[in-house]
Amino acid sequence: MKAVIYTEYGGSEVLRVAEVEEPHAGPGQVRLKVMAVGVNPIDYRIRNGWLHQMFPMAFPAVPGGEVAGIVDEVGEGVTGVSVGDEVLGFNVAPRFPVAGITGAYAQYALAMARDVAPKPAGLSWELAAALPVAVETSDRVLDLLHVTSGETLLLHGAAGVVGSVGVQLAVRRGATVIGTASEANHDFLRSLGAIPVTYGDGVVDRVRTVAPQGVDAVYDAGVDALEISMELRGGSTDRIVTIHDARAPELGITMSTGPRPQFGPQLAEYARQAADGRLNVRIDRTLPLTDAAQAHQLSEAGHPRGKLVLLP
Repeated sequence: MKAVIYTEYGGSEVLRVAEVEEPHAGPGQVRLKVMAVGVNPIDYRIRNGWLHQMFPMAFPAVPGGEVAGIVDEVGEGVTGVSVGDEVLGFNVAPRFPVAGITGAYAQYALAMARDVAPKPAGLSWELAAALPVAVETSDRVLDLLHVTSGETLLLHGAAGVVGSVGVQLAVRRGATVIGTASEANHDFLRSLGAIPVTYGDGVVDRVRTVAPQGVDAVYDAGVDALEISMELRGGSTDRIVTIHDARAPELGITMSTGPRPQFGPQLAEYARQAADGRLNVRIDRTLPLTDAAQAHQLSEAGHPRGKLVLLP
């Protein structure tokens, strides 16, 4: 089968399309004929080797942990998922970097049956591939932060795919959400129910202007703002969570990575909400699988206005 591989850590130039052996479903797994793949910042961070301690790769490696496709093999012990089912979820490769298990940048990919959810008929393949990471990440972080009704949440990187889903889920919990973003994205954040604030120099004063009472929790969804977050929390590291800044442990701040196992039932509900238009997820652009290097370049450059999706 065709897959995007890399045989060493490095920039986007290490990615190339190659013929690799097809994976087959093992116990508890399903194999998917890949219809769409979500591109995430963690993909290029792993590719660069920046997260080697957390995600050591077995080369040749196939990137990608977010996938939508059609089940075409079912492993031993799997129940509730059948050949022909259309599903979305998480590929196994990022958590099991061993020979014979490929990532989702390929024609076929493996997933644990517990980590996939049915794709609603009204949900496009592109949106299906854009959902899993964004909803699981924000659901997990808001739980870690114990965000509740009446509180004020500061969300850095609020206009990104993960951040914008975080805004929507926090607003549903009854929180007031202050979202940092460029001015070009302020109207979008207002449409989601957030109070937009421009990031960059002076952001502390701008946040204090709109939240003179202070902020109860901080969700860093993709901006290097840990010191700013601590300042706005009165010097405390409590109730600050980042999903990307590897400096967090040095500062005593929680860095949260996922996905959580057995997220399938919650993912199924979020997929229904997206299909019904109750959950907004923006797609920036779709590209063919052969343009994976370009997708990584766009992701690494920062600030795509929505999800980048690859189509085999």
